[in-house]
Amino acid sequence: MDNLSQLIPAVLNDHVSAVEFPARLQAHGEQKAEAIARYGAFIGSEIRIYPSLGRAMDQARAHIAGCEQNGRSVASGSLILASRLDSSKGRFQRSWHAPLGGLWGCLLLADTFLPTFRNILPLIPGIACCEALRQEGVPDATIRWVNDVLVNRKKQAGFLVEGFVSPIHHEQYHLLGFGLNVNNEAFPVELQEDATSLSTILGESVNLCSFAMSFFAKIRWYIGLLFYEEAQWLERGGHGEYTDNHPILTRWLELSDTIGQRVSFGYDVVQNPQYEALVTGVTNDGGLILEHDDGGVSIEHSGEVRY
Repeated sequence: MDNLSQLIPAVLNDHVSAVEFPARLQAHGEQKAEAIARYGAFIGSEIRIYPSLGRAMDQARAHIAGCEQNGRSVASGSLILASRLDSSKGRFQRSWHAPLGGLWGCLLLADTFLPTFRNILPLIPGIACCEALRQEGVPDATIRWVNDVLVNRKKQAGFLVEGFVSPIHHEQYHLLGFGLNVNNEAFPVELQEDATSLSTILGESVNLCSFAMSFFAKIRWYIGLLFYEEAQWLERGGHGEYTDNHPILTRWLELSDTIGQRVSFGYDVVQNPQYEALVTGVTNDGGLILEHDDGGVSIEHSGEVRY
């Protein structure tokens, strides 16, 4: 069940065609759905699977550097996966427990987005994970800003988006690191109160490869949607600020329970919480709107919160 070796581009493409696309087709109509699917089709075009890695994001950087040194192009949309990570880190170098049974890896994306749309990108993995969990029978999966996925206030998945500039050609990339607790049920003592896994929630193990395909198919869809909306905006002239209600942000709001919560905010909220405030909304590009006790308002585009 925990063997990812079956996850190859052709299998992912088949899953998208047979499962993901028909559901999206019904909601969006044929012309729009096909355009979004085309924009996102490059996600998972190359999949590299390792028995173990230190950090998947370090491997992604090494892969990009190696391609440049050997005169090869980097395939944007490549996935780097590992059955386990031995030195995995989350935000602020926090240790992330990543043994066999989970879904660990990194997605490489060439940075071609305009600034407003680039700010939407970190919302996508939480949406994709939350939707995949709900399809597996976990209706109470929610997103805590920006993209932590919680079930009953316990963290099931976390994501980290970092920029990287290649060493030779100075090309810019987004590295989207992901860690999803799927069939790994044993956690270190310090994480037992705060972490959970899909198999623990369901009371049985799940097919890791099938769950991974569902998650990546949804990543593919929403990145396609991000490109689609950017292209539509440019066709309308692309002038001034993007003021539309972005459909990715709309979906994030449907899945998140952050709005209305009183939170602690900080750039490293665990070690250095900066203030407490009430979350009253999000901006068009995913910034968090926080109301202070004195009536003042802050808008934060980076950092993290705890309820």
